[in-house]
Amino acid sequence: MTWRVLATSFCFAMFGLGGAVIALLISPLLILLIRNPRQRQRLGKAVSSGAMYLFIQLMRAVGVMTYEVKNRHWLQQPGQLILANHPSLIDTIFLIAFARQADCVVKGKLLRNPFTWGPIRLAGYIANSSPEQVIAAAGESFRAGNNLIVFPEGTRTVAGESIQLKRGAANIAIKTATPIRPVVIRCEPPALTKEIKWYQVPERRVRMTLEVLPVIQIDQYARAENQAMAARQLTHELEQFFNKAVTGCDLQRQAKLSANADNHPHTVAESKAGS
Repeated sequence: MTWRVLATSFCFAMFGLGGAVIALLISPLLILLIRNPRQRQRLGKAVSSGAMYLFIQLMRAVGVMTYEVKNRHWLQQPGQLILANHPSLIDTIFLIAFARQADCVVKGKLLRNPFTWGPIRLAGYIANSSPEQVIAAAGESFRAGNNLIVFPEGTRTVAGESIQLKRGAANIAIKTATPIRPVVIRCEPPALTKEIKWYQVPERRVRMTLEVLPVIQIDQYARAENQAMAARQLTHELEQFFNKAVTGCDLQRQAKLSANADNHPHTVAESKAGS
């Protein structure tokens, strides 16, 4: 146990060091060498993704955790709104590491954190400011061929409680007419949750599992005359979808759907109807 605490501390120290290197060295260098802001952000996203991937491999190498990403290739498709539950602090790291040209909606306080502001500014991630500004920035990101990662709960999932979603993710999907790529994340045993501090290391190695599920088309919601009502309905449907998937009873069925998934994209309602 003591060794695992030390290994976890070492990993987080390396994460902080990596953020400082990006902020103090790589970011200024790219600003000097690449004048085109869009090209610089694309490269910044690639740097951030690579750094996150290396951090994951470090955690695995020192024995802190193992992981599995099911249907990883779906995260490589452009122009998706990637929605995921949020059981652990490192969920964002995994999605950035494995998604193609991923944008994120980040909390404003992370722009003031010395270990995170460098990668955030370099990659051009979207600050969680006003809803209108977030939706406008999301639309620009999709038009550039990026994916956008959003945790629709707005915070980490509380263990043992049902998932409750905010309406922001549905509004982004509807107002930008962008399909949703759901991802179910499991962290076993629980670690880095809202209730568990980073130094409260579980007795056994953590296993992270990311289940990338078939795309959800939102055309029927985007065409609705009353988009506010459509956003409420879509949010309700997504809440039911994620709550059912996270309990595990629906994952086996979803795995079967994955065999021919994107050949037959479906709506949330169709996912439920087949249950």
